[in-house]
Amino acid sequence: MSIVYADNNATTAIAPEVYEAMIPFLTGNYFNPSSMYEPARDAADAITRAREQIAECLGVTSPKEILFTSCATESNNTAILGTIKANPNRRHIVTTAVEHPAVFEVCKDLQRNGYEVSFIPVDGDGNLDTGAFVRALGPETLLVTVMHANNETGVIFPIEQLSRLVKATDPTIVFHTDATQSVGKLSINLESDYRHVDLLSFSGHKIHAPKGIGALFVRRGTPCKPLLVGGHQEQGRRAGTENVPYIVGLGRALTYAVENQQEDESRIRQLRDRLEATLEEKIPHVQVNGKSALRLANTLNISCHYVEGEGMLYQLSDQGICASSGSACTSGSLEPSHVLRALNIPFTAIHGSIRFSLSRYNTEADINHIIEVFPEVVANLRKLSPYWDNNKNAPRPDTGHLLTK
Repeated sequence: MSIVYADNNATTAIAPEVYEAMIPFLTGNYFNPSSMYEPARDAADAITRAREQIAECLGVTSPKEILFTSCATESNNTAILGTIKANPNRRHIVTTAVEHPAVFEVCKDLQRNGYEVSFIPVDGDGNLDTGAFVRALGPETLLVTVMHANNETGVIFPIEQLSRLVKATDPTIVFHTDATQSVGKLSINLESDYRHVDLLSFSGHKIHAPKGIGALFVRRGTPCKPLLVGGHQEQGRRAGTENVPYIVGLGRALTYAVENQQEDESRIRQLRDRLEATLEEKIPHVQVNGKSALRLANTLNISCHYVEGEGMLYQLSDQGICASSGSACTSGSLEPSHVLRALNIPFTAIHGSIRFSLSRYNTEADINHIIEVFPEVVANLRKLSPYWDNNKNAPRPDTGHLLTK
């Protein structure tokens, strides 16, 4: 059975050109880039070139502002906890109610340890409440951390505007954005439109580089102490021997993504829009989460009323389709996603959310297969639902009150 992979917001396949760039540093050029002998210089030079590539792709004037990490989670933790270590006198953080757990759970933990954290709400489409955001800023605010694009819904936050508002309120407030889902998909220039952003994190495995490599942009002069200590690597900002082949892969992947961004975005958006429109037409009682908001071109989060996401995932997998659920049921929890809770998705749909996320490797045939399979999966599962009237093929009349819960 051929596989239709539609879970690219979780991870992506390593691109052939990325793999080819990595091979020399996985085999013959295996040297430690910190070593002083001649053969190790090529490894050190490769890191320098990758840093320069990434800086150019993000409009960064000084490549030294790019710090390599193991993943976006480490980058986010470094940005948040490193800022706190460097600024012990302020104890207020502003974030959103829909952040990725790599930010959300860090902020929750800080809250449990005595920090004041403002979790800014979103509306039903996932748009940030800008008024609440501005009102949350105060004299004790140390850090603002707001994601660029949501990993579940694809909704894009206006980082240029938000960072400008923060600096206009108090230039000493540090502004961080988790750009894991947007780097390589959206145009980012950290010296022009995004010049008020102090810290920006992302990872390689969302843009067809391998898992295990990430990066953090640290604007010169931003107070942020190292999270990992014990070595001189990364100019003393992140101890540990550099992962040379993966760093090379990240540089190559981001360069390719930026060079082909407009073409890829246009084609992927057409695939996503056709999938979205057809599923809305074929499946009654569905809602597209974030439909009216500005979204990433590759992301479709659709809630099917009166079915469970876990059941849909299993049946899709049986048909060779890889997607993800909007709830956390696949990790052993029956609780729905905190992102969907923040959007106030009705009770009848919040457990029945599926995310399809596409990449440059998805085809028309992939979309056709999902369109062929998914409506039948939903129909079959609804037959088992206590909220569904099989005789009328419609919701039971006594379930209407659940739509507002």
